[in-house]
Amino acid sequence: MTTSTSPGASSSRGERTPLVSAVVRFAGDSGDGMQLTGSQFAHEVAWAGNDLATLPTFPAEIRAPAGTLYGVSSFQIQFGSVRVLTPGDRLDALVAMNPAALKVHLGDLEPGGLLIVNRNAFDQRNLARAGYRDNPLEDPALAERYRLHAIEVSRLTHEAVAGLGLGHKDAERCKNFFCLGLVSWVYGRPIEPTIEWLQRRFAREPALLEANRRALLAGHAFAETAEIFGEAYRVEPAVLPPGTYRRISGNQALALGLVTAAVRAGRPLLYGSYPITPASDILHEMARHRNFGVRPFQAEDEIAAMGAAIGAAFGGAIGVCGTSGPGLALKAEGLGLAVMAELPVVVIDVQRGGPSTGLPTRTEQADLLQALYGRNSEAPLIVLAPATPGECFQMAYEAVRLALKYMVPAILLSDGYLANGSEPWRIPDPEELPPIEVQQPPAAAAGRFAPYARDERTLARPWAVPGMPGLEHRIGGLEKEHISGNVSYDPDNHDLMVRLREEKVRRAAAEIPPLEVQGEDAGQLLVVGWGSTYGAIRVAVERVRARGRAVSAVHLRYLNPLPPDLGPLLGRFRRVLVPEINRGQLRRVLRAEFGCDAVGFHRVRGMPLAVGEIEQAIEALLDGEAGA
Repeated sequence: MTTSTSPGASSSRGERTPLVSAVVRFAGDSGDGMQLTGSQFAHEVAWAGNDLATLPTFPAEIRAPAGTLYGVSSFQIQFGSVRVLTPGDRLDALVAMNPAALKVHLGDLEPGGLLIVNRNAFDQRNLARAGYRDNPLEDPALAERYRLHAIEVSRLTHEAVAGLGLGHKDAERCKNFFCLGLVSWVYGRPIEPTIEWLQRRFAREPALLEANRRALLAGHAFAETAEIFGEAYRVEPAVLPPGTYRRISGNQALALGLVTAAVRAGRPLLYGSYPITPASDILHEMARHRNFGVRPFQAEDEIAAMGAAIGAAFGGAIGVCGTSGPGLALKAEGLGLAVMAELPVVVIDVQRGGPSTGLPTRTEQADLLQALYGRNSEAPLIVLAPATPGECFQMAYEAVRLALKYMVPAILLSDGYLANGSEPWRIPDPEELPPIEVQQPPAAAAGRFAPYARDERTLARPWAVPGMPGLEHRIGGLEKEHISGNVSYDPDNHDLMVRLREEKVRRAAAEIPPLEVQGEDAGQLLVVGWGSTYGAIRVAVERVRARGRAVSAVHLRYLNPLPPDLGPLLGRFRRVLVPEINRGQLRRVLRAEFGCDAVGFHRVRGMPLAVGEIEQAIEALLDGEAGA
């Protein structure tokens, strides 16, 4: 918690302690509604004008056994009056709905942090399921280390909803809104947006609407009036660039970017996907936009989704499919066909912990090498990666634009953290977006169409849509003859076509904007990142630079082809550090492409990298250089 007074300072009644930022986590059983609670709190925070970043975490099981450690679900948010780039390393406040949530998350709470627990859940059954022999709330050390508030949340919630005719189970489900009201008062966040949401959500269920509204108000009133509480803070609105903002998750942004690109290109869009965590929400979002010519298609498997996207692209539509790591492996053969046929197919890979089923609800960056090289033979394609949830819009749009302009498949590497995380997003002016070129030829005279004649600048072949007179041509996985498109087994022709397909991807580098370097463009240490490590790297570098140390950073959104100015930039630094949520995949690429003796910082725990860890790695490398 960043505060203008001493950490942990309490406020007198009627006054609020000013904070620059705060990190709050709601944690409980997977049936306690923690994702909804956190999401609504984030909505209140955004409504109040704060910048924010969120980190939802939930079990892979649809409904893990209640009260167990692996059944704990949580939602973390950092919000502030300054630019917020990560959901935070350490917690200023933890709301634990049961013993399991306390045990799993207590270690992340800062000493002196605010700890709110549901005392009613700490019975012998729940204590035993969480592995506690004794009740931790009775240990004086807990209250000495943290600002503990053990509140009878369940009892107070049941009292608040009494008289509405709800059964015990339905009444119990309202306790998350009691906690939301309580925390909203503590941090001075408005509850009106939540009440409006309740009115929409339960418009046809008046008893549940009133029950949740009462629980919310009861928690809010309890925090305001309970003499034992004494916690009240205020966080001023953040100063953000002018514009119209909405809170958006990475998956929502991806879907909107794809739809916008299709509208801009004037082509229908087919989005094929087999449900797979954490990419499934993209399909849900795409289904809401059929009025823009979107055709969502839930395929029977990953291979069918890939085939549908290829078929759509052949038919003149924008073919897109979404998946995660295991599904990307199944799409490899189809991607090879799209490379050979030179069709503009886009694959969204929302990476998760692996291999195999792995950690389906956790994040990872370990599909980079698969995206670059995971196909048979020479099968180059474009690979992009957004850095923030909001940037998923821009990079999805860019993936479609490049695929159409160069008539080549593209892979967009998101991940579980970006997909489920959210931030304020400034809605772009459509006029600010780059135009999308469609390489579609006019009807030709019979026998004169050359399907593999290429644009001199991009080397893209024409996008010939079936049914247009004079554009009949062969397509498929067999090698094609240059210009004519006839099947060819000629060795020299094959060598030529392999080189042309490679050169086409290489020429897309002309589209990459100059790299933006944080700090000086030459010096002692350069930190290179890609994807969702952006926020943690940027904050870590800011902190180290504030101490007067020489470190710079650059973040890559274009991974194939790589930015043309990356090689010269790497050569201007003595050392290069590459933090990744894998075992060093980008580091291998930099070494192979530029002979760069990069040092890796790797953590593969299914969680985003922590700012403090990167900060320590930077300091250690700088200290080593200073002592050399």
